[in-house]
Amino acid sequence: MSTLSRSFGLHKIVKQHYLSLAKGAECQVTYIWINKAGENLLCKTRTLEMEPAGIRDVPEWSASWPDEKITEVVLVPVRMFRDPFTLDPNKLVLCEVLDGNYLRAQNNQRSQCVKVMENVKDFQPWFGMEQEYMLLGLDGKPFGWPSLGLPFTADPCTVGINNMLGRDISISHYRACLYAGINISGTNAEAFPTQWEFQVGPCEGIEVGDHVWMARYILHRVCEDFGVVASLDATPIEEKNHTSGCHTNFSTKEMRSKGGLQYIEEAIARLSKRHSQHLRVYDPHGGADNMIRLTNQSTTSSFQSFSTATASRKVSVRIPDHVNRSGCGYFEDRRPAANCDPYSVMRALAETCLLGAAEDDDEGKKTVAA
Repeated sequence: MSTLSRSFGLHKIVKQHYLSLAKGAECQVTYIWINKAGENLLCKTRTLEMEPAGIRDVPEWSASWPDEKITEVVLVPVRMFRDPFTLDPNKLVLCEVLDGNYLRAQNNQRSQCVKVMENVKDFQPWFGMEQEYMLLGLDGKPFGWPSLGLPFTADPCTVGINNMLGRDISISHYRACLYAGINISGTNAEAFPTQWEFQVGPCEGIEVGDHVWMARYILHRVCEDFGVVASLDATPIEEKNHTSGCHTNFSTKEMRSKGGLQYIEEAIARLSKRHSQHLRVYDPHGGADNMIRLTNQSTTSSFQSFSTATASRKVSVRIPDHVNRSGCGYFEDRRPAANCDPYSVMRALAETCLLGAAEDDDEGKKTVAA
């Protein structure tokens, strides 16, 4: 059985003929929304009479919903991007999912996050997310690898066909995100030869969540063209030493200013008291994915206890060495899994670090790394 998608066998050059056909002022708008499980994305496309000047020009739409009580939901456009697949003037539009009474549908975490971001806007919170993913074949095995065994390992940021696979996908995704208007700030090969990472941000407030979700959508679409699967699973292969995360960088205006290290350390102290509460929202299965991923091996921390240190990548929360030396900047929460909902992560960080959330504090579980 071929490990490539059957769609890969279609003649991509033929598609270019149809994309080059002349049309009028109409605009194709692809609506994109998060599914009920809160992990994957859905989409469909409609025609508007002309190119929308802004998000307010994109009308609401409806979609089916797999629920016994709610079978149809309202798609409410919240952010618009250029379409890197069908090109200008066509658009990609991220939508919130609401029920018929305009209440948030199950697993719509964005609306709650927006409220929290509004409450903390005076802190000027910046977020940056490092999205890891693994390229797989349709058989669930790492892309390009033999079915028996792992032929080689690699170091992060490596080069060479004997060390990594899939650079064309990473490059194509990067360029497509830039075209779309996503605040993508970089990309690199990871420690596993078919594992890659891209970074989004820094963004202020709700923006980073919107941009990460749209970057994920574009990644899946790019992989369709290359005939492979982009997996955001926290443990995408049996070898649990090779896991995928979504490390999240966080700062406020005070943290970024002179003497900001004090505010960074205070925020980390608050995080240490709510370790288990954060882990429950740092993957879409209430912490079950991170329980397998965070084994205190390789560059992961312990699921059971909180840890922090400077310049260590085996802790829950890291203070980068350059931040420690300059006395200001940001910290990195290394616990979110690759399949996390960015809105849930952002909300948890803001509530704990800035709004003083303290219910159900953890006791006696903090570890300080050497």
